[in-house]
Parts: sequence; structure tokens; C-alpha cells
Amino acid sequence: MIRQAALDALPVREAVPALVSALDGHGVAVLCAPPGTGKTTLVPLVLAGLVGGGPRRRVVVAEPRRIAARAAARRMAWLLGEAVGGSVGFTVRGERVAGPGTVVEVVTTGVLLQRLQRDQELAGVDLVVLDECHERHLDADTVAAFLLDVRETLRPELRLVAASATTDAAGWARVLGRGGPGDAPVVEAAGISYPVETVWAPPVRPVRPPHGMRVDPAQLTHVASVVRRALAERDGDVLCFLPGVGEIARVAGQLGGVDAEVLQVHGRAPAAVQDAALTASDHRRVILSTAVAESSLTVPGVRVVVDSGLAREPRVDHARGLGALATVRASRAAGRQRAGRSGREAPGTVYRCWAEAEDGRLPAFPSPEIRIADLAQFALQAACWGDPDAAGLALLDPPPAGAMAAAREVLVAVGAVDGAGRPTPRGLRMARLGLHPRLARALLDGSAALGARRAAELVALLSEEPPREYGDDLAGAWRQARRGGDGYASRWQAEVRRLERAVRDPAGPSPTPPFPASGAVPDDGAAGLVAALAFPERVAKAKGSGAFLMASGTGAELGDGSGLRQAPWLAVAVADRPPHSASARIRLAAVIDEDTALSAAAHLRTEGEEVHWEDGDLIARAVQRLGAVELAVRPLRTPDPALVRAALLDGLRAEGLGLLRWSPDAQTLRARLGFLHRTLGGAWPDVEEDGALLDRADDWLEPELSRARRRVDLGRIDAGQALNRLLPWATGEAARLDELAPERLEVPSGSRIRLDYSAEHGQPVLAVKLQELFGLAETPKVAGVPVLVHLLSPAGRPAAVTADLASFWQGGYRAVRAELRGRYPKHPWPEDPATAEPTRHTNARLRR
Repeated sequence: MIRQAALDALPVREAVPALVSALDGHGVAVLCAPPGTGKTTLVPLVLAGLVGGGPRRRVVVAEPRRIAARAAARRMAWLLGEAVGGSVGFTVRGERVAGPGTVVEVVTTGVLLQRLQRDQELAGVDLVVLDECHERHLDADTVAAFLLDVRETLRPELRLVAASATTDAAGWARVLGRGGPGDAPVVEAAGISYPVETVWAPPVRPVRPPHGMRVDPAQLTHVASVVRRALAERDGDVLCFLPGVGEIARVAGQLGGVDAEVLQVHGRAPAAVQDAALTASDHRRVILSTAVAESSLTVPGVRVVVDSGLAREPRVDHARGLGALATVRASRAAGRQRAGRSGREAPGTVYRCWAEAEDGRLPAFPSPEIRIADLAQFALQAACWGDPDAAGLALLDPPPAGAMAAAREVLVAVGAVDGAGRPTPRGLRMARLGLHPRLARALLDGSAALGARRAAELVALLSEEPPREYGDDLAGAWRQARRGGDGYASRWQAEVRRLERAVRDPAGPSPTPPFPASGAVPDDGAAGLVAALAFPERVAKAKGSGAFLMASGTGAELGDGSGLRQAPWLAVAVADRPPHSASARIRLAAVIDEDTALSAAAHLRTEGEEVHWEDGDLIARAVQRLGAVELAVRPLRTPDPALVRAALLDGLRAEGLGLLRWSPDAQTLRARLGFLHRTLGGAWPDVEEDGALLDRADDWLEPELSRARRRVDLGRIDAGQALNRLLPWATGEAARLDELAPERLEVPSGSRIRLDYSAEHGQPVLAVKLQELFGLAETPKVAGVPVLVHLLSPAGRPAAVTADLASFWQGGYRAVRAELRGRYPKHPWPEDPATAEPTRHTNARLRR
């Protein structure tokens, strides 16, 4: 019997007529309704004609998470007074509860994506509801783009609703309206909400910010203490948001003895626990949950929310070849969603585990996955859809070019697409497996070597990382999962069955790789083989003391107590990078031998000449590599001259032109040319900066540079002779070098004094004894630039500096004469130096 009272109590019912009208007129609509209003439960039932008397239609509801799909189906079936599998069913990966009479089917977006690849028309489906589209999961964005493509090209009658728990609907309205007269209509439903008090509860002492998957234990201890505080200060159930399963378990461990039942709600939780959390209780509860309870699930009885302020987002480091979930600060939008859960049924309270001053600095919205995630699976789906670059898909955000290029490289490496990005038959089969392309490659090729069952078991281990207590040895974790006895093992067994069925699907065999036949590989070797097939860039060679170098070029280290430290080679399945560390930390790996590494990562194997500058000299060798890992090295007796020349230039760039032979005359010539370039420009070359000279190496360092073979040969190149080649001979200006920038300048005493053209002075410097300039009224000029005169005492020590000699004779000279005449009485100190006779000698010498 239909539970009409419960249906009538759902606030979204007021918006249903407007939604039906929008769909009748446009075929698409955006529904904005807060969590708990019934958008996930009442709306599909009405649109399917199961309640409200409308025409019967088959409706598919796409949820981003398995736990939400199951919960939505159970709730709708309960509202109809039926069991799941009747009018309402669900399908998630590895589980289907539906029958021939199912009208509303709740599926995960991943399942719907697979259906669209098999049947682009989505035959028999009249309407699709994309729920929680505000979360911007990559699968949901992809499904929406594919469905809009289907509407435009194949089935214009297919109806589409994007349901969001926030009012940020403009983007979805624009995308859904593509190809139509305007944006899709937006229907808003008001929720019933009560006031929510905010309590700011930052830690007393600073905690380390999250890094990678790691959360400071002090932060989790603080969250547990805030939960205890909330239980003492407020009534009702407490819903605590934490980023992941590990953090939920650790906080739960610190809540022993509280006067409440502690439930752990996440995608891996047993169905009984999920049901308990979603059912009203007559005793007090603490529900520790991931983000699934932000909007996908409505937990009754909650009056208090404790928000850790943390969330998990996918991240990928394309340069390092490492991708994983990362712990980040939750956005302000997520914070509002979480806080609102305490005010669904009565006035509530949110305890925020950070300072109010930090709140404004948090990101406004969570990052769309398409901007930050590994796009290999998305790129394969787009290729199989017929749009390898995703350029024609209706996406809210275009995929980043760099991430798509990295994804294309992965797909080519595993044989999923050809050079033009088109899917191969193997790639089409991979796309149907519901796995990341890396894991699909491991399953297909691993099955040929190990048999479908063993390959499926290992790939299932890689698709959901085993608990940390299973250890860091993949083979050991495999044995532990086989023994069973925990929730992970149960999920693993279900995924194994699914993968085994999928790989035995007679959709066409995969090419058999050059590995041993099934049954010939022991378990330890099998684990390594599958991990290497999945992550060939992470095959790693030992460097000693638990350190390894992966083929990607990233260093990696094992923990001190690991039993894998003596392995010569590893296939690294899971790794992350600790804060402030240049090396990755190996979380899960398997021992392999060199032959397995070479076979699994054959596309990374290279052999060639390497000529480069290293440790102050030229290194020339023939190297066999597996990515960044050196396999064999031998010296090169006759390296390619072009490579040698390029390496020597690298050395000059790294260590400077001081590697050449610079005589004093050569240094002076460089300074003179630099002065002329600064002063006159034109044909006079820029020689002051090493970079400018090296850019013109062909013009002045040849043929000597091409004859050089090592560092010592560079030291034999006469830099002064080489610089002469840069003089403007063609214009005839080179002949004026001594005129425009003379090396020496004759002063009144007859001495020829060397000029200093160093760039730091800005103008040429004439350092000369003061007495040798007597009688010189005007400052000498070089290329029209007055020299800077450094006047020296008879002992050659600095006495004065001037750029205006006439002014110095009239003023500054008197002070210098007064100071130095007593110190140097044997030298002339006339009262009028402008008319005195210049000299290099003492008074006595002059009298002779």
C-alpha cells in the first residue's frame, strides 16, 4: 500500500507540477531542491506515473555512489509499500535487484555510462534523472554529455532532469539547453529548514594541514573531543563528517564509552549498518560519515553536526605518474550542506572544527573532477563514443589539455587507442569492463598469462586498495583477502566474480602477451606481473637501503619494517608522497624479476647514445633504459659529434664561459666590445652576457667548438681570438675599434694608461696619478663618453674620483693637496694644477 502521508509530507511535491510542465515543454529541466525534500524519491515516482496518476514511463535515476543508489531504491520501494526489485529496483557494480516489472531503476553513474556505450539509444528508457549533479563527479558530467548527444542526434523525445541540492544551477541550465532556443528551465523547490546555530571549535594548538591522504592525528583527536562536547551540550543524534574510511575508524576508536551508539557510514560499510543509520532510532546515536551524507542520504534524528572541515578529492601528478585521492579543505558550499543536515527536522547546531577567520579563505565550491582527476578512463569513454578529443561534448568544463594529453599517452601505451585517438577493438573491450584502462589492460593480459580467476582476484585488489593492516606486500594482501573474514574481503569477492564474468565474455580475445602460460607462475610472481601490467611506469629497480627508482623517474622508498626491502625489482601498485619529501612512499607493491619488468613495460624500453654534461665534464655512453631506470651502460668511443657539441654548450651554459681560455687581452677586448654595444649599439655585438654569446656560438666559437671532445678542450679555445670574429668586419666598423674604444689612453705626462671598460662602472675608468694630469683642463672622452677619472696618490692609492676634471681643479683639488702634500713632500703640489706641467717624477727629478 502506498504510504500517501509520507509522500504528502515531502516538500518537493509543491514543485512537481512546474517540473512536469517544464519537461512537457522543453524535454529537459534543472531541479534545485535542498536535501531531504524528496527530490530523489518522490520526483522519480511521479515522473514514472507510479504516483500522481501521470502516464507510465520508464525512469532511470543516476546516483554518484552505490550507497546512495541502494538507499534511494529502498526508500522509494518503502513509499510504494513494496519490496525492492518490484516497481523500483537498483543496479550497482556487481549487484542488480530489479525485475521485468521495474519502472524506476536507480543506478550508479558508472553503470549508466556502461549502458550508454553498449546501447547509445538507451532503448526502453523514457526519462533520466541525474541526481546530485552539483557534486560534479566526472562520471556524472560524462553521462550528461552523452545523454545530451543522444537527445540531439538519436532520441529527441528522451527526457532529462538534472537534480541539484544547491541553487547554483546556471551552468547546468546552459548545458542542458544546448541546441534549443535557450537555457533549460530551472525549477526550484523550497525545503523545510530550521535555524542552525554555528559553534566555532578550532583546535587549541595548531595542527598540520592535510597532505596527500594523511590527516594529522591531532586533528582527529580534536574532532573526537568536539563530538564528546556536542553530546554533552546538545540533544539529539550527532552526525560527524570526516574525509574517509580510515579517519572514521580512528575517530570511532576514540569515542569508546560515550553514551550513544556509534555508527560508521561510508560506501564500504555493510548494508545493515547503512540501514541502521538511515532508520530512525529510539536511542541516541553518533553517525560518523563521509561526504555521502551531505546530500545523497538523509539521516533522521540528527540535531547536531560536527564538521571536520575536510574532504577527499582525486588528484593526479602527471609528471610523477602518481594519482590518488587527496585530503583537502572542504569548500564553503560543502560546509553549508553539512550544516543544513542538523536543521532538517528541528533547530540544530553545527560545530565547525576550524576558526571563523579561516572560513572566508576556504574555496567557494568543490573542484569539478574533470579539472583535477586522472582522465584516462574519461578519454577512453570519449574515444569509444566517437569524440576522442571530447571537443563536441556538452561539458560544463572542458577537460584540461595537459591531462588529456597524459591520458592519451596511457591509452596508446595499453593498446586502447591508435595514434589518432580512435579506439582499437581491444580498447572497446576495455571500456566495457568498468575499470580504469590500466586495470583493464592488467585484467586482459593477465588473464592470458594467469587465467581469468587469478587475474580477476589481483585486479580486484588493485581496484580498491586493501586495508593498511593487510601490509605492503601485494601477494600477502592477496592471501589475506582469500582467507576472508572482514568487510573488505566480502566486497573483494563480489568484484572478483564480476571481473571474472567480464573477462570470460566472448566479445573477442585479447592478444596473448609474452608471459608464461597459465599455472606456470607462482602467486608471488603473479601478483608482480599484474601490478606491472597495470602500472608499467612504476616498475622500480632497487638502489639499496629500501630505496627504489621507478621507470617514471620518481624515487620511492619502503617503510623500515617492510619485507620487500631486499627485492631487486618491485612493481609499485600504490604510492604517495609524504610532505617535504622528494621520494614517493610505497604503500603496496609486489616483487618482480627483471624479465617481468621488461615485458610489462616494453614500450618504455629504449637504447641509444647519451651524451651530456655531468659533474663538470662531458659524459658519452651507450645506455639501455627502462624509462628512467638504467639497465646497461658502456662508454662511447666515437659519440655523435652533434651530440658532443650540444653537450659542451650545455656545459658552458651551466658553468659559464670561464671554461674557455681568457687571457687579460681577451678580457679587455670583451669589456671594450661591451662598452661599444652599450654606447653605440648598431653593429657592435652584445658580448657582456654569457647567454647572448652562447646564442651566437656558431658565429664565434667555430671551428674550435666542433673539434672539442671534453672539458679540457674547451680550455684550449682562445676566447680573444674567437671574439674577434664578432667584430663588424662587413661594415668596416671593426677597423675603428682602437679609435672608438682604445685599449690605452695617452695622458699629458706622456704615459699610456690602460682604460677599464668593466660594465659595473657604466663608463670607462682612467686610473692615473694626479700629477700626470696637470694642465689637462677637460675630461677625456671615449666614443663621446667622458671617462671616469680615478685620481691616484704618488703611491698609487685612490685620492679622488671625478667625471669633471675642470671642476675638480677648481675645488676638490685643494682638499686633496692639503691632505697629501705633507705625506708626499717630494712630489709637486702646485697651487694652480690647470697650468702646471704634468709629470711622472718627483721634484728632484724635475730639477735635474
